[in-house]
Amino acid sequence: MKRIGKQTIKFDSPPTIVDVASIVGPKEGEGPMSKYFDVCLEDEFWGEKTWEKAESKIIKETVNKAITKSNIAAADIDLCFAGDLLNQCISSSFGLRELQVPFFGIFGACSTFVEGMCLGSICIESGAANNVLCAASSHFCSAEKQFRYPLELGNQRPPSAQWTVTGSGAVIMSKEGEGPYITAITPGKIVDMGIKDANNMGAAMAPAAFDTLITHLKDLDRAPTYYDAIISGDLGYIGKDIVIDLASNKGYNIKSVYNDCGVLMFDKQSQDTHSGGSGCACIGTIFSGYFFKQLKQRKMKRILLIATGALMNATTTQQGESIPGIAHAISIEV
Repeated sequence: MKRIGKQTIKFDSPPTIVDVASIVGPKEGEGPMSKYFDVCLEDEFWGEKTWEKAESKIIKETVNKAITKSNIAAADIDLCFAGDLLNQCISSSFGLRELQVPFFGIFGACSTFVEGMCLGSICIESGAANNVLCAASSHFCSAEKQFRYPLELGNQRPPSAQWTVTGSGAVIMSKEGEGPYITAITPGKIVDMGIKDANNMGAAMAPAAFDTLITHLKDLDRAPTYYDAIISGDLGYIGKDIVIDLASNKGYNIKSVYNDCGVLMFDKQSQDTHSGGSGCACIGTIFSGYFFKQLKQRKMKRILLIATGALMNATTTQQGESIPGIAHAISIEV
C-alpha cells in the first residue's frame, strides 16, 4: 500500500469487486435506470408495518443477493461495513443482525457506501481480511421524517430539494479475482462553506466533492479524461453544476466525463423529483446496478466514484448550524 501525495492511497495488490446487488423502491423502478437493478419493489413498505422495518428488509435482502451472486459463502466473509441515514444506523444493524459476520456500523451520511469500500479495501490490502462485504441503504419516507418533515404534513418541497432514494446497494470484495479492481482511494476532508439550507444538499456537498476530485487528480497526476466516467454520489442538478463551475475555475474541464447519480436516477420531467436523487442508496444502487455492469462488459475501463455526504442532523439544523460536507473517492479499473 502506498501513500501518494496529500490524501491518496494507491494499492500494490488491488482488491477485486467480485459481485454486487441492488434493490430499489417503486419510484426508482419507474426511472430511466430501472432495467439495471436486481429488484424493483412495488411499494415502499414491502410487507412491513413501518418504513424503518422496510429499509432493514431492503438492506438484508440486498446483502443476501450479493452473497449468492458472488458464490462466496457468508461464513467466508471476514468483515462487513454497512450504514444508513437513520439514528444509530438501525437499518443496517437490525437488517444484518442475523448475518453472523464481524460488523462495522459506519456513518458518512450519503457517502457511506464508498466510505465502506475504502475501509474494506484497506483491510484486504493489509491482509486483515480476504473477503469483505460493504452495503448501504436509505428510504425516502424514513429519511424525510427524520431530517425534514413527516410526509403526513404535506409540506411543499422547494425546487432545490432532492428525493432520497429508496433502496440498497451491496458489494463483495476479495483479495483474489479478475476485476474490476479498486486501484486507489482518496478519503475526503470535511468542507463547510456555510450553507444552512437543509433543502439544498447539492450546494452544501458540492465543495467537498470538488475538493476531493481535485486532490485525487493532483495526487496521482491525472487529467479528468484518464477516466471514462467521473461519477459523484447525490449532488443532483444544482450540485453537479456547481462542481463543473468550480472545476472550470481551476482549469479542469470535466463536462465530457462527469455525471451525478442523483441526476441519473430519475426522469426530471416526468417524476417531479426537483433537483434529483440523494441518499446512501443513490450511488450504491447506481454503481451496483449500472456502472459495475459497464466495467464487467468492458464498456468502461476506468471510473472514479466520488460519494458525497452532508454531515448534519435535525438538531444541528434547528440550532442554526451550517452543513459540513464530506466526499470520498475510489478509483475502479479493469
